Amino acid sequence: MPTKADPCSQPSLMHPDEAIALLLEQVNPLEDSEVVQLSQGLGRVLAEDLASSIDLPPFNNSSMDGYAFRFEDLANNESLQLIGQSFAGHPFEGQAKPDTCIRIMTGAPLPDGYDTVQMHERVEAKEAAIFIQSPKAIGANVRYRGEEVKTGGKVLVSGTQIGAAELGVLATIGTSQIRVTRQVKVAFFSTGDELRPVGTELAPGQIYDSNRYSIRGLLSRANVEWIDMGVVADDPEAIREAFKNAAANADMVLTSGGVSVGDADYIKQVLDEVGEITFWKLAIKPGKPFAFGKLGKAIFCGLPGNPVSSMVTFYKLVWPLLIKMQGLPQAKPLQLKATLKGDLRKYPGRVEYQRGILSQDDKGEFEVTLTGGQGSGMLTSMSLANCFVILSQEQGDTPDGTLVTVEPFNSVLC
Repeated sequence: MPTKADPCSQPSLMHPDEAIALLLEQVNPLEDSEVVQLSQGLGRVLAEDLASSIDLPPFNNSSMDGYAFRFEDLANNESLQLIGQSFAGHPFEGQAKPDTCIRIMTGAPLPDGYDTVQMHERVEAKEAAIFIQSPKAIGANVRYRGEEVKTGGKVLVSGTQIGAAELGVLATIGTSQIRVTRQVKVAFFSTGDELRPVGTELAPGQIYDSNRYSIRGLLSRANVEWIDMGVVADDPEAIREAFKNAAANADMVLTSGGVSVGDADYIKQVLDEVGEITFWKLAIKPGKPFAFGKLGKAIFCGLPGNPVSSMVTFYKLVWPLLIKMQGLPQAKPLQLKATLKGDLRKYPGRVEYQRGILSQDDKGEFEVTLTGGQGSGMLTSMSLANCFVILSQEQGDTPDGTLVTVEPFNSVLC
């Protein structure tokens, strides 16, 4: 008996991969830049190439705790005479002499005249007489001035996103301020007369406004500047005014709810009046009623009202836009094959992103278990999951033991 088709699927619905390509054609990287303190640079994107003003390392130094000496002196001596020490921040101030050595710590300057370091585990000290096991070659355990970067050498290029390592690199060369691309500004609001603030009492038919909190978390992970405009009533005039204010202050306007086909879903209607809409509805589950367009110079993305649909469409469709607007390259999501544990239900007709828990068995093979109910209103399915199980548009019910495509969450959802 053939598998029934998805009752919500339509032949005209756009495939999400096609939608992503179309979306990316509609946006451009921001060109504005600003100067920020290095301490505020995490997650920002460099707007210019950066060169080092110093050599790295700035002086010859030891890569080990041990003893510094002249390599040639080991050929004719059973032991060397200890004449001093060099610590990080407190270099040896004497003169290097033949047949002598100094105690030296990791990162401490190597005095002129000494050319080799032996780690202390291969050294025997008897008062001032130091017996050193000869290293294989001259220069052992020495980090030479400028071997990493020479003065004027390029350290980071424009378009680099600043992470923990990049912060350390910039601090190493003494950079206190950096020029970065201006942050993308995203104004967002929810629509729905049924939405109530958390911490208040619910009347019959009302629910708490959870989507704004999820969206705020997603935007914070995306390193953008967000403007939370609260909940807007299901009223065309109220939505029209919210659109006007949002578009005047943001690069992207993001809404949650009001893009379906209900009598009180006014987002698409008002957008048709005051802006333009590129497409509406996708062959994706959850997340079919996703809208995209423009409000003046601002990009518009209308997320579905169901909480899981809202997060999935943000992850798959809005996140790539924000990446491009920040001037960052698109990275193909990591996907792998895993053995499905348990049966999976699906109608053909839409690409599905079911929520799963990816793990490894005793042999190190990947396996995935669904998080339970996959309804678009079951936000706990996102909380429990660490990956999507991606099911093609044509795919139907899938039995236990089948190899399925799995996409682990990236940093936005983790």
